[in-house]
Amino acid sequence: MSAAVKPPQFKMSFFLPKYWPIWLGATILYLITWLPFPLIRVLGRSVGFLLRKLAKKRVMVAHRNIALWDPSLSPQQVDSLLDENIRRTGMALFETAMGWWWPDWRVKRHFEVEGYENVKNALASNGGVFGLALHNVNLEFACRGLGYTHPSIAFYRKHDNPLIDYLQYHGRNRSNKYMIHKRNSKALIRALDDNEMCLYLPDQDYGPRQSIFVPFGGVKETATTTATMMFIRKTQCVPLMVTSQYTNSGYKVKFYPPMHKLREMEDKDALTFLNTEIDTIVREQPESYLWMHKRFKTRPPSSPESLYK
Repeated sequence: MSAAVKPPQFKMSFFLPKYWPIWLGATILYLITWLPFPLIRVLGRSVGFLLRKLAKKRVMVAHRNIALWDPSLSPQQVDSLLDENIRRTGMALFETAMGWWWPDWRVKRHFEVEGYENVKNALASNGGVFGLALHNVNLEFACRGLGYTHPSIAFYRKHDNPLIDYLQYHGRNRSNKYMIHKRNSKALIRALDDNEMCLYLPDQDYGPRQSIFVPFGGVKETATTTATMMFIRKTQCVPLMVTSQYTNSGYKVKFYPPMHKLREMEDKDALTFLNTEIDTIVREQPESYLWMHKRFKTRPPSSPESLYK
């Protein structure tokens, strides 16, 4: 357990005036989470409307990402998917608060797990489960819900603001085992060797370092981290995909069959296969994906021009 991030402690300095805006915002969010769930969803769509007005650059990034990801979409289809994605992203604010502060019984009422037999079978083979998760906008709530079926371990990035870090850590750690620092690779390897279920997100642009360029969607050269393969090869873990999705009554986490063959493949082939799997899963609910991140920002030396001009 020494590898776990040390829980931030409450400080009396949190009552200083500089933290009052955070307390005000947190209090409003907390009170909203006690509203009926359908009403929270309506408010989430309203936040999405404001997001379109106040975060125009991010909206443009999302539009560009969707168009690059699936060139077969018509302009009208891109706009339609973007509209729904913005509404989902607006709801993510409340989903974070729900994940941090909803009582256990309410999380369980609106949450389900699909494909958990894949996790049980993997653990029965005496290997840790390396859950390769997607950056969906409802991930914060999904991690809380998943902990009631199988507590997991994940990387943690400390927030620069001490009060937000305190709220974030203790909110995220309510149902899961523990968290490790995002740069502590050895701790993640040790947890996998101890037959834990660990969550890792391989689907973002982490820059040119430790990345190679393989296809993702309609972009033939997408920077994709090789760290995924490092964890797989250094342990006896069972890699499998996991995603968080919307349902009519709330949310679910869905586990997919193990990808045993990844370990035997060269990095380029393995990550090409992995990105194909990610692409397939994104298409199940593309409106849920985090399109506002510049997924295609890092370009190869042979084609350095930005795709976001």
